[in-house]
Amino acid sequence: MRVQRLLKALLDRVAAVLALVLLSPLFAALALWIVLESGRPATFRQLRAGRDGVPFSMLKFRTMVPDAVELGRELALSDDPFGLVSNDPRITRSGRFLRRTSLDELPQLWNVLRGQMSLVGPRPDLVEQVANYEPGDRRRLAVTPGITGWAQVQGRDEIPWEERFQLDAWYVDNWSLALDAKIVLRTLTQLGREEPEPLEDRLNIERARAREEGGE
Repeated sequence: MRVQRLLKALLDRVAAVLALVLLSPLFAALALWIVLESGRPATFRQLRAGRDGVPFSMLKFRTMVPDAVELGRELALSDDPFGLVSNDPRITRSGRFLRRTSLDELPQLWNVLRGQMSLVGPRPDLVEQVANYEPGDRRRLAVTPGITGWAQVQGRDEIPWEERFQLDAWYVDNWSLALDAKIVLRTLTQLGREEPEPLEDRLNIERARAREEGGE
C-alpha cells in the first residue's frame, strides 16, 4: 500500500505539470474573460483544511463578484453559512460557465503540484467547517484532499453532508489506484452537465449555531 501511495503522489505531480503546461492558453483565456467582465483578481484564494486538518490556501478561478462575501452578508441569502445558494445573484456570467464546466477548479492543479492536494480525494472543507466536525467526520482528513472525489461523482451538492461524510470515509477505507482511475473517468463524463440544485443542509446550520452558543 505504501508503494501505491508513493506512486499516487508521483502521478499527481506529473499530471499537474503536464496539465498546467498544456492548458496554459486556456488558463490565460479564462483569466482574461474574468478580468474583462468583473475586474481583478481572476483567481480566488480560500483557506481550506488539508490532510490532518492542516490549513492551506486553495486556488479557484473567481466565479462571483469581487465583494461576494460582504454582499452575501448584506443580502442574508441563506441560513447555511457554508452552503451554496440557488440562483445566487453574486455569480457572474463567466462564473456560471466555469461552475457548469468545473473549469473554476483548474487552478487547484497548482495545489496538487505543491502537494497540498491530490487529483482525487475528499473535497477540502473550509477551516470553519472542520472546526464543527464530530470525531467520526474527521476520517476524511486522513488523506490528502482532492480536486474530485468519490462523493462528487455520487451527486456533489445534491446529497446531504452526512452522506458525503460516509462516502468519503468509504473512500479512505477502500482506496486504491484503480478506484482513483474510476473516479477520474466518471468525473470526465459529468463535465458540462447542468449545475445541480444545491441542497440546504440543516447539519451546517445547527452545528454553526451550537458553536456560536457554546462560545457565548
